[in-house]
Amino acid sequence: MSRRRRILRRVRLFWRALGPGLITGASDDDPSAITTYSQAGARYGLSTLWMAIFAYPVLAVLQETCARIGIVTGKGLTGVVKSHYPKWVLYLLIALSCPAFLCNMGADIAILGDVGHLLLPSVPALYCSMVLTSFLFVLMWLLPYKKLMGTMKFVCLVLLVYAIVPFLTSQDGGSIIRHSLLPSFHMSKGFFLIIIGLIGAIISPYIFFWQTSSEVDALSVSMAAGNVAGEKNLLIARKDILAGAFFAVLIMYFVILTTGTILNAHHIYSINTVRDAAMALRPLGGDLSYFLFSAGVIATGFLIIPVLSASISFIITEAFDKKSGFNESPGEVRLFYFVIAIAMILGIAMHWLGFDSVKVLLFTTTLYGFISPFVIALVLHIANNKKVMGPYSNNRGSNLTGSIALLVMLGTLIGFVCSAL
Repeated sequence: MSRRRRILRRVRLFWRALGPGLITGASDDDPSAITTYSQAGARYGLSTLWMAIFAYPVLAVLQETCARIGIVTGKGLTGVVKSHYPKWVLYLLIALSCPAFLCNMGADIAILGDVGHLLLPSVPALYCSMVLTSFLFVLMWLLPYKKLMGTMKFVCLVLLVYAIVPFLTSQDGGSIIRHSLLPSFHMSKGFFLIIIGLIGAIISPYIFFWQTSSEVDALSVSMAAGNVAGEKNLLIARKDILAGAFFAVLIMYFVILTTGTILNAHHIYSINTVRDAAMALRPLGGDLSYFLFSAGVIATGFLIIPVLSASISFIITEAFDKKSGFNESPGEVRLFYFVIAIAMILGIAMHWLGFDSVKVLLFTTTLYGFISPFVIALVLHIANNKKVMGPYSNNRGSNLTGSIALLVMLGTLIGFVCSAL
């Protein structure tokens, strides 16, 4: 076998191994996260570029922990909590998570419509939201698990356009490297709030639910094909997650790089939405920058809306001990798809009723600030519970990284409360 064929074979095998981890990582860069990254770059240039590198090990460890919980227990996060923890923990988890995820989805649907309207000015933003969201539901309804995951994996590739946009203009390589490796700070309330926003954007609570439940789906498909669950599943999941977490921070890095070197350099500091960022890029970076940036937002919407709606449905169906998952036929999991449809309808209704997406995102960020420490602490407790995980409980490295993430989230929560007061 020639060297070229061996390389192509390895690439194909690597691509096939990617699944829930890649999609989780890519969906973490949803339109609201792209908005936060754009704000960071526009206001503070490259000062927050180092955050992407800092976030990688934390995101990878938390995703891997959730994946291991799903593979070992065969249940989603809510199902594990219901089986092994007091009812008040389950109720608190539902009460905190579902409203926040719904608000996040409503804001993302509105942003998706706004960007669709930018690319198709003759179509109102609301109609763009309705058409694109309905199209996503039909795909989720019709496509079996493997085809749905395959489609979402190819959508992930569209996000690589963000790695092209900053280089459509000249760049200072030395400054980029310096800001990437050396943390820099601005002693101001605004910079502190941006750091909080970036942490909340890259470590969003919904990824824990999606990662755990989607690994259960993947395990079910693997076992149906005659494979036996074991160490191999954990190894495949780990490689998938390392790639997905890298993909997530890569997009974060290049969006900050784009807005930090193009918008900030031209004294454009105020970016409230991705629409503002796209419109500001057009006269500075050219039509191609504008188009690629907008196309990237559409791709993130195509990932996050299924992930958020499915996360809400996983929580509800597991809480009531109902069958769920994309590997089941729609007729067997009617409640699962019904909850997804209701969540999407409510998200569109938020846009139709004229909710301000910026204010909704601010409200969601606030909720995530309270939810994330609770969910991270719960995930770490489950992962260290030998009655649940047996020999697959967390190692010291995972516990250390997870604990750092928990302390950082608690610190940002305290900082947010203090700044609000």
